[in-house]
Amino acid sequence: MGEVRKLQKKLRQIENLEIKVSLTPEEKIKVLKKAELRFRLAELLLQLSGPQQTEGIVGKEEDKMKRQVEKVTEQHVSQPPALKIAREERRENEDVNGGNTGGGRETHESPVNSSKEEQEDAEFRFRKQTWENAKFRLRTLEGHSDIITCVVAVDNLVVSGSRDTTVKVWHVPTATEQRNLGGHSGGVTCLIAPPPEYCRRLACELDTAEKERFVISGSTDCCVKIWALSTGQCVKSIYTFNAVTSLCFIPEGEGCIVSGSDAGKLQVWSWSSQENCQSVNAHLDAVTTLQSQGPLVFSGSAEGRVCVWEVCDEWSAPLRRLHLWEPEVTGCGGDDGVSGRLILSPRGDRMFLSCGRASIRILNWRTGVVTRLNNHCSTAGVTDCVNQIPGLLIGSCFDLTNGESMINLFSVPHCKYLVSLTSSDFPRILCFAAWLTASGDHRWVTGGRELIVWEQLPGNFKKRGDVIVRRDSRLDNSLLESDRDSEDDKSDVDDDEISIPQDASETEEPASSSWLRCVLQ
Repeated sequence: MGEVRKLQKKLRQIENLEIKVSLTPEEKIKVLKKAELRFRLAELLLQLSGPQQTEGIVGKEEDKMKRQVEKVTEQHVSQPPALKIAREERRENEDVNGGNTGGGRETHESPVNSSKEEQEDAEFRFRKQTWENAKFRLRTLEGHSDIITCVVAVDNLVVSGSRDTTVKVWHVPTATEQRNLGGHSGGVTCLIAPPPEYCRRLACELDTAEKERFVISGSTDCCVKIWALSTGQCVKSIYTFNAVTSLCFIPEGEGCIVSGSDAGKLQVWSWSSQENCQSVNAHLDAVTTLQSQGPLVFSGSAEGRVCVWEVCDEWSAPLRRLHLWEPEVTGCGGDDGVSGRLILSPRGDRMFLSCGRASIRILNWRTGVVTRLNNHCSTAGVTDCVNQIPGLLIGSCFDLTNGESMINLFSVPHCKYLVSLTSSDFPRILCFAAWLTASGDHRWVTGGRELIVWEQLPGNFKKRGDVIVRRDSRLDNSLLESDRDSEDDKSDVDDDEISIPQDASETEEPASSSWLRCVLQ
């Protein structure tokens, strides 16, 4: 296993090197070794896994999966932990409300609860069957000359930001570039779209069309810019004195923009006047993610720290911290060299965290209780972003072993695995946006090396879609009570690996690149 972890670490470093702006001669030599390293790793995994490795794989990818993933440990399939956790949560709620848990005595579920569980199981089976039969058409939007770091959907438009310093507006039905918003002098790291009612307010103040929609971009040039989509005009530019790595909009009261910097600072800006309302040193490293949920703001940083903030526009300082959870709690620290990039997606009392590992962390931000949702069956999986749309939790996954990229779908709130979606030669997914069409079908956009539109096809569509839908039953019981990775999951650093002799170009850690500091919503 020591050699497997060593090879996985090298492949992880190479993947991060490949998306740097430029490479040194030594780094170019290292990148050229990728195919050889993957071949060696695949052979090792095949030897370790044996013929039982492919149990539970459905579809034409079975043979390929034989060489992908390490053997599933018994602890992952010993019992359905999701049901156990749900029962524990119910007991915890009874304690909070003054109820009696019965001192650990066995309790029988009422017929009402049993009927509810049966209904939930029926709904899950229906949803799973629906996604197993789903078909998508993929279209590539060509125009960016560098990594796409962020995407946001506005009506029938997609707005993308890239490390090439541009913001582009795309008309999705025709897959054409509508506008090129070139105003930043540094790479664009984040994008947000304010709600329509707040756009109308700004449009009134600017004396523009009432239906004007705006988007807000942040960049390493230390600027936050507000753009009018109909004209492509930058209506306001805010200089923040720090490279902007994340943004969110707070739709409370008069509304405000929150920006995060590469130095860990949060700044609040009035939506109407664009004046600075508050600055706070919230994190020790780059703020890699910001999300709002009603009167709450959630921030996460490269060091793995997560903060929860309460918002009130009547206070002199609009943000007041409610909770702070350190990397020791979240399990997302970057000290082991896994990612250095934390992305979060809140839902009620829980938030879903991705931090470059094979699993998604689920943090109860009120209590600090963390569980783990496996997003890949081996330690070679990397989760780059996590997102939610109605009824679905979506996690991107990249396999270091063979370079395969996929999207895993889980039903919420119970986090049950539905299906995995992939396509041949599909690039690594670094950002994601989704919405529903007027007919109720899904339309998604993924970014990374390529900007790709996913358009769900009608159920009666006879031709084969561009996306392969498959299920891996090893993910069926993927919700684990432990918030800590197993020793095998920590594939990047251990004592055995450090003692293995390597040449200088292989042991040297790659320099941190700007895309690692981006918010990928």
